[in-house]
Amino acid sequence: MNSDHDTMISSSLANLANDHHAEAPATLQVDVIADLICPWCYLGKRRLDDALHAVHGPSQINWYPFQLNPEMPAQGMDFEEYLTTKFGDPQKLVPGLEELTRAGLRQGIRFRFDRLTRVPNTLNAHRLMKLAEPEHTVASHLAEDILRGFFEEGLDIADQDVLAGIGEQHGLAARDIHETLEDDDSRRIVLSQEAHVRQSGVTGVPDFLINKRLLVVGAQSTENLVRVFDRAMFGDESDQPVSDTVH
Repeated sequence: MNSDHDTMISSSLANLANDHHAEAPATLQVDVIADLICPWCYLGKRRLDDALHAVHGPSQINWYPFQLNPEMPAQGMDFEEYLTTKFGDPQKLVPGLEELTRAGLRQGIRFRFDRLTRVPNTLNAHRLMKLAEPEHTVASHLAEDILRGFFEEGLDIADQDVLAGIGEQHGLAARDIHETLEDDDSRRIVLSQEAHVRQSGVTGVPDFLINKRLLVVGAQSTENLVRVFDRAMFGDESDQPVSDTVH
């Protein structure tokens, strides 16, 4: 597991966490790398929430952007066309979507793939997340509602008015949201942060960097996340900022 490649990825990802003030040793810090149209990211977030609830300690969650479709047109793409272009025959995906639906129900998620008519460009959603970044709890709740809005309600999460409606529910002012989504500086900041994530070696999401030490790849089970939390909080001290990559 401790290959040079994994160490390179993990050590570089540790620098992401250094963008924020260091937390006290007793605080669990999780840096989430996700895209907001990724069903596994929705599952992973719910499992992360359950794991954090299980350990009962103080925690800080930071969110980092990743676009699964960075070349997606601003207006998005027809859902069926997207599936055909990216995966070939959409019928081949039916068993996988059914399994996702079952896995979602176990986490309290009601995936409604039948409501998805378009696949949006997610840059605006990531820009909204950036606006909420100073309030870590708000950002996580915001991510939950963006994911739920897309996967359960079929909302267009690229649309400014849709995002403003979601953001206002979490105390963000509609004027601030629209200014952020029209400000090219926010676009450049998010794209720069995403480029940093990609340069670190990330090629898929979700990923979870735990206490700058352990990189969890994929939407792993709540039980496995709790075990990783224990290792990150109580494992042997190391001179390396990150000790392992957990698949």
